[in-house]
Amino acid sequence: MIRLERVSKSYAVPGGRHVILDDVSFELPPLSRVGIFGVNGAGKSALLRLIAGSEMPDRGRIVREGRISFPVGFTGTFHPHLSARENVAFLARVYGMNHDEVSAWIEEFAELDRYFDMPVGTYSSGMFARIAVATSFAFDFDLYLVDEVIEVGDASFRRKCAAAFGERMHSASLILVSQHVETIRQYCNLGAVLHRGKLSDFTTIDEALETYERSLRAT
Repeated sequence: MIRLERVSKSYAVPGGRHVILDDVSFELPPLSRVGIFGVNGAGKSALLRLIAGSEMPDRGRIVREGRISFPVGFTGTFHPHLSARENVAFLARVYGMNHDEVSAWIEEFAELDRYFDMPVGTYSSGMFARIAVATSFAFDFDLYLVDEVIEVGDASFRRKCAAAFGERMHSASLILVSQHVETIRQYCNLGAVLHRGKLSDFTTIDEALETYERSLRAT
């Protein structure tokens, strides 16, 4: 369970502060899959980092229960000077899992061959996406936080990802941030819009999309 209680967050920018959350409150429904629309710079990625606990709000409180994933697609999850194997071993220790078993599963799933033992900072964006997605699937979370990265790799890898993702969603919730309508339609059953520091209520995907399109016209 995740609950935000009057959470505010802003960042210093030339001439003032950029507000991404302004007194936002919500509680995530159990076993829900929420897609959050928002323009670039709206604060979608920052919202995931706040929920994950990798950043702190300026004001308000975030209540977390259960096992919450790191934000999939957030580059800060992995140390660029360590190999994928070394990063995975660290994450396995953090989440209390057997790192040899987890590493073997991710190595096979990600299909990176010798690059699995090379520094993550040398990866292409596609290779990084593969290891990020594979690593998230290796852990049993109650809530998955996904930052755009789902549709990666060739058709075979995407089918494998979709199967693993579908299996996890039987017993977990999801918050997915994206500008891609079809991605949200494929993986989510609820939608919301982050716009000018406010998060709309969780509604159907079509209702959220209508709100999102109105926000684009108002930008």
